[in-house]
Amino acid sequence: MARIHSRKKGKSGSTRPPRLEKPVWVERSGKEVEEDVVKLAKKGHSKSMIGTILRDSHGVPLVKVITGKKVSKILEENEIESMLPEDLTNLVKKALNIRNHLEDNHKDLEGRKGLQRTESKIYRLIKYYKKKKVLAPDFKYDPEKIRTLVAR
Repeated sequence: MARIHSRKKGKSGSTRPPRLEKPVWVERSGKEVEEDVVKLAKKGHSKSMIGTILRDSHGVPLVKVITGKKVSKILEENEIESMLPEDLTNLVKKALNIRNHLEDNHKDLEGRKGLQRTESKIYRLIKYYKKKKVLAPDFKYDPEKIRTLVAR
């Protein structure tokens, strides 16, 4: 399958080997890992960042293998939810950064094209999330209003 905004083909990535049981060398229990996930989420970290921090700092290879639940399920049980999905939030942050750049640099045509591409990805993702009922059917992308939803 080809990339969206380039004429190149996509890169194939390696797949993580399936692991169903907890590794022997992991010393933390499932309860401890769940507490760490909740603590990191309350600090304002995203789901992917929580997994990275647990992997790098605490030696937890996969949260699901140790706890039996994904990070999103743990956050859902503890009633910690974000307004927007993580991938949409990252794209909105990128678009807002490009908008701020274009306010200072009016003649940056490549930046303007980058903003168009980023916002087209946002619109496509919003359409997908509306179809999957993750976002409300009347949700609209307005850069000025969404600036308040997305904290930098």
